[in-house]
Amino acid sequence: MWEIYCFRTAWFLATFAVEDEISLMDYQLKESGQFKYIEEGQGKPLILLHGLFGALSNFRDVVEHFSKTHTVVIPMLPLYTMPVLNTGVKSLAHFLRDFIQYKKYDKVNLLGNSLGGHVALVYTREFPEKVSSLILTASSGLYENAFGSSFPRREDKEFIRKKVAVTFFDPKHATDELVDECFEVVNDRNRVLRILALAKSAIRHNMAKDLPDMKMPSCLIWGKNDTITPPEVADEFHQLLSNSELFWIDECGHAPMMEHPQLFNSILEKWMKDKNL
Repeated sequence: MWEIYCFRTAWFLATFAVEDEISLMDYQLKESGQFKYIEEGQGKPLILLHGLFGALSNFRDVVEHFSKTHTVVIPMLPLYTMPVLNTGVKSLAHFLRDFIQYKKYDKVNLLGNSLGGHVALVYTREFPEKVSSLILTASSGLYENAFGSSFPRREDKEFIRKKVAVTFFDPKHATDELVDECFEVVNDRNRVLRILALAKSAIRHNMAKDLPDMKMPSCLIWGKNDTITPPEVADEFHQLLSNSELFWIDECGHAPMMEHPQLFNSILEKWMKDKNL
């Protein structure tokens, strides 16, 4: 049963394991030491943590909106460059620790989507004094649906198209470009090995017992039609995070900041202003 669940979870992760180099061209990708990152604007640090589904394209509108008031930073997580045996949520959280130390940030606001939310949670568990606020949208860490009994069919691009589409309420977001990128990823053995390692790590690092200790302000923004981390997951996060507020976006799947960017930004902007963040 464990192996089947890991395999299904890995397929979910593999379906959305997309690197987003083209869309990085609109911003300056800084490189220093072991780090690659985007940094825009000035003000309190707002760190955006991408999942396996892309990097910058998920957060393009968030960057444009909040760079007017904050220093918005997206560190490129080393999803495919860590040794396989060290590939996991905790290792990514330690990478985030090293990045925050490198940037000499005193305290940060962490915004994570999907796997990025999970990384934010593990980091917060270990370094709560460094986190001003948690913002989670469709975060893993409690539960994620791995598409039931579906299994990878790497040679079948239409099968992959269907799996990409279910992450959105509106399947128009499953573009040909995105499907092609996903198809390339699931046919890359080195990436798939790391995705399997991340899948096992995500299962091991369930955060339910840790959430009540996280007392900082937490904002949960969730799609009502998310089938990957469904609404009951948001409700559980809300119950376990004592200082949290939960906001719903209707007709929205697993990527609210992509499907409804203006509404997402308006919710987050008001919440951050109310909390003086």
